[in-house]
Amino acid sequence: MEETLNTINYALAGFVVIFGSILGYIASLFIRFNNLKKDEEILSDQD
Repeated sequence: MEETLNTINYALAGFVVIFGSILGYIASLFIRFNNLKKDEEILSDQD
């Protein structure tokens, strides 16, 4: 009788890639939002 394949390592690697991508996207949004706030302050100071 054949054993089922142990694919837990592939599943964990997949979760790491997915959650890493999500965290990277969230970090990118925070950085872009902070840059947008700085640009807004610069533009409002010019008036």
